[in-house]
Amino acid sequence: MNGFSRRAFLQASTATLGAGALLDSSPARAQAAPLKLKLGNDLPATHSVNVRLREAIDAIAAETDGRVAIGLFPNNQLGSDSDMTSQLRSGALELATMPGTVLSTLIPATSLTGVGFTFTSYDKVWAAMDGEVGNHIRRAIGKANLVPFDAVWDNGFRQVTSSTRPIRAPEDLKGFKIRVPVVPLWVSMFSALGAAPTSIPLNEAYSALQTRIADGQENPLALIEAAKFYEVQKYCSLTNHAWDGFWLLAGGRVWRGVPADIQGVMQKHFNAAARKQRDDIAQANADLQRSLEAKGLAFNQTDGAAFQQALAKTSFYKDSRGKFGDEAWGLLQKYAGDIG
Repeated sequence: MNGFSRRAFLQASTATLGAGALLDSSPARAQAAPLKLKLGNDLPATHSVNVRLREAIDAIAAETDGRVAIGLFPNNQLGSDSDMTSQLRSGALELATMPGTVLSTLIPATSLTGVGFTFTSYDKVWAAMDGEVGNHIRRAIGKANLVPFDAVWDNGFRQVTSSTRPIRAPEDLKGFKIRVPVVPLWVSMFSALGAAPTSIPLNEAYSALQTRIADGQENPLALIEAAKFYEVQKYCSLTNHAWDGFWLLAGGRVWRGVPADIQGVMQKHFNAAARKQRDDIAQANADLQRSLEAKGLAFNQTDGAAFQQALAKTSFYKDSRGKFGDEAWGLLQKYAGDIG
């Protein structure tokens, strides 16, 4: 588990001892010792998700008069995404934010919104995620004994960066060595477009680009800046090839032991923080492009329709529909429009 030190493990294990309070929600016990919960993710500490999570954690502690103490562990301190998913399900980790596409290795439905060149605007994204598409995914998550909070956080529209050439048209992806997350959907998409994708965890992506294991990568602008990919990349092509969100999740067994009043406080502050973070990304995108240009990245626009048409000539959309099922595909098209 890269980035998962023995010291971090011992600290996390010690914090877990406090979770025993979940089994006894009596007023006397709650006053004697706070509920100690851990919240992990793979994002840099400076990412807007972690900034807003810290605010929510402080608000929860204040409203509960210290009855809840949540420790935030960013940047894969508790292991990779797959490690944290296993810990959530076993009860060793209480909370985590997880990209839907990464979570799809366990729950395939969570990558539905990451189908390539589907959404063209945030209006469509949030209508879908706060509506029937989000509800469909929440039901699937619940079946895996995980509890999703109501509001989805914004991972953003994804762009392609490169150290070798700008990506202006589908043909530019031919043979292009691109780092992607451990997400089968995106491996399939870039393979269909003729690229050579390789799945590398986020905490190893910078070194992979630096050593030319990959010539490029794809991520939202906020993460491109936070992870300092501009130091090892020359071009940023605004492909908007996929949108993905972060799900804030609680382990089912742990969550059922949290007193109802505390559940309510946590829901309130975490959901409010998620909506603030959505605004953060929306307001930051223009500033991020200017900032990244100043740091040396050369930007170019692309025609998303051309990429979608190229994908439609392959079996990608047909295979995706078969994977997600007609019901889910129909919900997606209801909000995104005709696909493929």
